[in-house]
Amino acid sequence: MKKSRGIAVLLLTAIVTVFFCYVAAVGIGPTGTGSAKNINTGLDLAGGVSITYQAKDSNPSKEDMSDTVYKMQQRVSQYSTEAQAYQEGSNRITIEIPGVSDANAILEELGKPGSLYFIDQTDADGNQNFTTGNSESGYVLARSIEDIQKAGSVVLEGTDVADAEGGAYQDSSTSTQKYAVSLTLTKDGKTKFAEATKANVGKQIAIVYDNQILSAPNVNEEISGGKAQITGMSSTEEAQNLASYIRIGSLSLELTELRSSVVAAQLGEEAIATSVKAGAIGLVIVMLIMIIAYRIPGLVASVALILYTTLMLITLNAFDITLTLPGIAGIILGIGMAVDANVIIYARIREEIAAGLSVHAAIKSGFSKAFSAIFDGNITTLIAACVLMWLGSGSVKGFAYTLAMGIVISMFTALVISRFVINAVFAVGVRDPKFYGVAKERKVVDFIGKRKIFFTISVILILCGPVGMLIHSNVIGDKAMNYSLEFSGGTSTNVTFNKEMDIKEIDSEVTPVVESVTGDKNVQPTKVQGTNQVVIKTRSLDLSEREALNKALEENFDVDTSLITSENISATVSNEMRRDAIVAVIVAAIFMLLYIWFRFKDIRFASSAVLALLHDVLVVLAFYVISRTSVGNTFIACMLTIVGYSINATIVIFDRIRENMKGRKKVEDEKLKEIVNTSVTETLTRSIYTSLTTFVMVAILYVMGVSSIKEFAAPLMVGIIGGAYSSVCITGALWYTMKTFGKNRVVVPAAAAASAQTSTGKKAKQPSGQPAAPQQPKKKNRKRVADRLAAQEAAKQQNEEEKSE
Repeated sequence: MKKSRGIAVLLLTAIVTVFFCYVAAVGIGPTGTGSAKNINTGLDLAGGVSITYQAKDSNPSKEDMSDTVYKMQQRVSQYSTEAQAYQEGSNRITIEIPGVSDANAILEELGKPGSLYFIDQTDADGNQNFTTGNSESGYVLARSIEDIQKAGSVVLEGTDVADAEGGAYQDSSTSTQKYAVSLTLTKDGKTKFAEATKANVGKQIAIVYDNQILSAPNVNEEISGGKAQITGMSSTEEAQNLASYIRIGSLSLELTELRSSVVAAQLGEEAIATSVKAGAIGLVIVMLIMIIAYRIPGLVASVALILYTTLMLITLNAFDITLTLPGIAGIILGIGMAVDANVIIYARIREEIAAGLSVHAAIKSGFSKAFSAIFDGNITTLIAACVLMWLGSGSVKGFAYTLAMGIVISMFTALVISRFVINAVFAVGVRDPKFYGVAKERKVVDFIGKRKIFFTISVILILCGPVGMLIHSNVIGDKAMNYSLEFSGGTSTNVTFNKEMDIKEIDSEVTPVVESVTGDKNVQPTKVQGTNQVVIKTRSLDLSEREALNKALEENFDVDTSLITSENISATVSNEMRRDAIVAVIVAAIFMLLYIWFRFKDIRFASSAVLALLHDVLVVLAFYVISRTSVGNTFIACMLTIVGYSINATIVIFDRIRENMKGRKKVEDEKLKEIVNTSVTETLTRSIYTSLTTFVMVAILYVMGVSSIKEFAAPLMVGIIGGAYSSVCITGALWYTMKTFGKNRVVVPAAAAASAQTSTGKKAKQPSGQPAAPQQPKKKNRKRVADRLAAQEAAKQQNEEEKSE
C-alpha cells in the first residue's frame, strides 16, 4: 500500500467511525433512524401490553393448561422473542408483549380465543350443515354446532391445527398476486384431514369459529401431506385475519378475555443507566489494556472495537431484534469477546517479528496464520447460534440472533477493518518494530505432566454441583437449586397505592421493601399505566409470607390491605420451552462436534472440545447450586454465553497443535507431549489477555449493576475463569490422553538395556581406541536453524523491496 492510499484509508476510517457513532447515538432524520433509542426493548426496559385470559372450563386439567400456555407462547412470539405467556391461578393465562402500547390492537390481531371446527357440507343422511346467508363469509350454520357434532360432521377441531400463516403469493400460471392461508396440521390432524378431503372432493368444508362461519373453501383434491392452502382471499389483511382466528382457535382450551392493560417497564431507569455506564467504562479500560499490551496494533483494535459496538447497535435496530437487560449485558460481554480475534492476530504478528521477519511481512503473515483459528472458532459458535435459532424459543431464540450478529460483526471488524487500518498505519511510515512489539520466548510449561492434578481439580469442581443439590434437597429439605419465578412459578401481588408512582420510585422505594421481606433478589414490579396499581412478582410466597408482605406495605406506604390481592403464577419458562432449549443445545453440540471433526480430521479434537464445554457448564452449574443464585431467564442466557465463549479459546489451542503437527503422521508420545505443551504455552498470552478483557467488562457490570444484573454477572465471571482454566489446562491434556490411550509401547529387552548400561547403572563409555560417532544435531535444532535462516532471508528481501519503494 502506498503512503497516499494509507492516508486515505485512515481518513476514511476516522470519518466512518465518527459517522457510525453519531448514527448509534442520535440517528438519521427527524425520527432518528438507526439510533440506539429506537431499538425494540423488552418488557423489563420499555413496558408493553399485559392481557389475561380465563378458561371457560372452571376446572381445566394441568395438561390442557400447559399445552395452551405453550401454544400462546408460540402465538405471541410473532411480536417479540421476549414475549411471555404464563399461567395465573388455576384457570387463567397472562401474556405480556413488550414494546407495544395498544392492547385492543393486539386483541384484534390475536383474535378472540374460542372454539374452532372444520365441518362437512352435509352429514351422512344428506342434511345441510350450513347454507348461504348474509354473514360476512356468505354462509351461516343451518343448525347448532352441538347437533353437527352429534351427526359426526366435525372433520377437524382446533387442536388438530399446528399453525396457520396468511400472506400473498404469485400465481405461476397468470403471474398475478393472490392471497391465501397456509395450514400446517398435527400428526392426528394430518390423518383426519386426508380422510375428510378424500370424501369431500368437489364439496365445501366450512371453518366455524365461535358458531360463526369464517370461510367455506372448496376441496379440489385429497390432501394427505399435512399441509393445505386456503385461497380466494381479496387482500393480505383478510388472509392474515383468517389465519389469526385459526391459530387462536387451535388452543386446547376455550378462553375469554378477562382484563388487559398497558404496563410500564419492570426495571427502573437506574438499572439501564448503570448498565450503559458500565459498558462505556469497560470499553475504555479494555481499549487501554489493548494499547498498553500491543501498542499500535492495540490502538487499531480499539478503533475496531468502537466500530463493533456501534455496528451492533445499528444492526439490532435494523433487524427489529428485541433487547432486554440480559441482552445489554450480552452486548457488553460481546465487546470483551470481540477482542479475541484481534489478540490472536497481534500475538501472531509479534511472533513473526521475533522470528526475524520485517514488520510488513510479519503483518501479512500474522493475519494469514491467525485466520484459521479465528474462522474455525467463530464458525463453530455460529453453527450453535443457527441451531438455537432453528430449535429454540423465547429468550433462547432472541439470544441466538444477538450471538449470530455479534460473531459476524466481530469477524468483519477484525479481519477486514483491522487489516486495512494496520496496513495503512504501516504505509504512512510507522514501521519500527518497537511500535508493534516482539514476542518474548516463554519457557514451555509442562501442562501435560500436571494433567492428573488438573483432572482431579475439575472432577471435584463438577461434583460440587450434584452433591450440593443432594444436600439441599435431601438434607436441608430445600429445592435443589434456587429457582426463580421464571422456572418454578411464584406469587403475583397486586397492590393499589395511594398515589400514582413512576417506575423510578417503585424501583428505589418499593422493591427494597419487598426484597427485605421475601429475601428474593429477583423481584419484578410492573406498573399498570394510568392507575395506582403495581403488580409485584416474586418467588412463591406462603400464607405467612404474604401476610408479612402486606403488613410491610401497609407500614411503609399506608396502603389499604383489603385491596391487595395475591395469585400463584406458573413458570414463564414452560416445560416445553425448557425441552426446546435442551434439545437445541444438544443438537448444537452435535453439529459443533461434527464441524470440528471435519476441520481437524480427528474425532479426538472434537470430543475433547465438547467435553471441555460440558466441564465449563457443569462448573457454572455448581456455582449456581453453592451460591444459591437465582435460576431464571438469565440462567439460560448465561449458560449459552459460556458455551460460545469457551469454544473459541479451545479452537485457538487446537489450531496451534494442528499447525505444530503439520507434516507429522506418526509422533512418539514424548514428542507429542512436547508439541501440546509448546502449543498451549505459545497461545497462553492470547488466553490471558482475552480472559482478562472479558472479565473486566463483566466485573464492572457486577460492581455497578443493580441486584438482578449482579445475579447475571456473577456466574458469568465464574464461567470466564472456568473457561480459561479448561482451555489452558484441560483441553490439550484431554486430547493428549485420548491420542495416547491404549497405544502400544515399545518394550526394550532386558539384555539390550543391560548392554547399554554399566554395572553401576550408568551409560557405557565409548571403548578406547575407537573414534566417537559424530554427533548429529537434533531435528528440533535443525528445524530452528532452517526457520531462522529462512526468516532472515525473507526479512532481507522485504527490506530491499521497501527501500526500492
